Amino acid sequence: MTGYIRNLWYMAAWVDEVSGDALFSRTLLDRPWLIYRKGDGGWAMIADRCPHRFVPLSLGRREGDVVHCRYHGLGFATDGRCVHSPFPGDPPAHVSVATMPVVERHRGLWFWQGDPALADPAQIPDFGFLDADAGMRRGHLTIAGNYELITDNLMDLTHAEFLHVESFGVNGSIFHGAQTVRHDADGAIWNNWDMTGVTPPDWSKPMLQPGDTVDQWLHMRWHAPAAMALTVGLARAGTARADLVVPPMVNPHIITPETATSSHYFYDHADNDAAAEMARQVFVDEDEPMIEAAQRALGTQDFWDAHPAILKTDAGAIRARRALMQLRKAEETAAG
Repeated sequence: MTGYIRNLWYMAAWVDEVSGDALFSRTLLDRPWLIYRKGDGGWAMIADRCPHRFVPLSLGRREGDVVHCRYHGLGFATDGRCVHSPFPGDPPAHVSVATMPVVERHRGLWFWQGDPALADPAQIPDFGFLDADAGMRRGHLTIAGNYELITDNLMDLTHAEFLHVESFGVNGSIFHGAQTVRHDADGAIWNNWDMTGVTPPDWSKPMLQPGDTVDQWLHMRWHAPAAMALTVGLARAGTARADLVVPPMVNPHIITPETATSSHYFYDHADNDAAAEMARQVFVDEDEPMIEAAQRALGTQDFWDAHPAILKTDAGAIRARRALMQLRKAEETAAG
């Protein structure tokens, strides 16, 4: 397994996962971290492990912005310094916990594990569509698979024709489509499928007349390390995409490593029970078993050492993997 790229923004949680002044703990990039909202409305992210006897600080309590370990009472500020000791004398200057920059953007909390001087929030990928109050429900799940395996799944949407037959009912349309892959100057990689005059997916048929055909487009945008946005469009055929069956739908698919073999998956769906059930079916019943089976088959073996067969339709996923390889190499070179 390859290491994580340091100088990138990763998503830690949805903002609404952290309620009030709660101490929120989550394992990210192999380490437990503690996230909480500061008194001034900003955010703090410190290691969720007391350096004294290694007890999770999330088991403790907070007083203002200081988190106190439940075991021996040491208190840690948002900059990681030990600022309180219940024992005689000043708090020990050599005792501290690690911290990471964390900012709120697009209803998510994003952290930077690299050089803090390089942590420019302007580099967070644009998920501005999440800022609108569009009545969406945000979801999170943990998948027992490496984050690049999940990227492979999302950047090659042909699997929908086999894996999502019951949920999406895509009816073979992608086999009559055209794939285009492009790499933008801002680092985004697009894997786009455009289908013209095809049989509509089953979920759209109640909105159409019998025998109607549609133009459909599935456009997936990727930013390193694994922040993706999927646009789904559907229009009546022959209208140059002007006669929309439904407004274009844009959804986040943002992946952050938990460990080398498990990942956090952040997504959203319409705020109703039917949409929640559809998301559960697609992600938990259909995608997750395949990804986890692939991870079990690979174990700790590197993807490329397994000599994977590469198909033309893998172009978007392979470009994303190669982009990550280049970023890792650049960091290794800079580190000497």
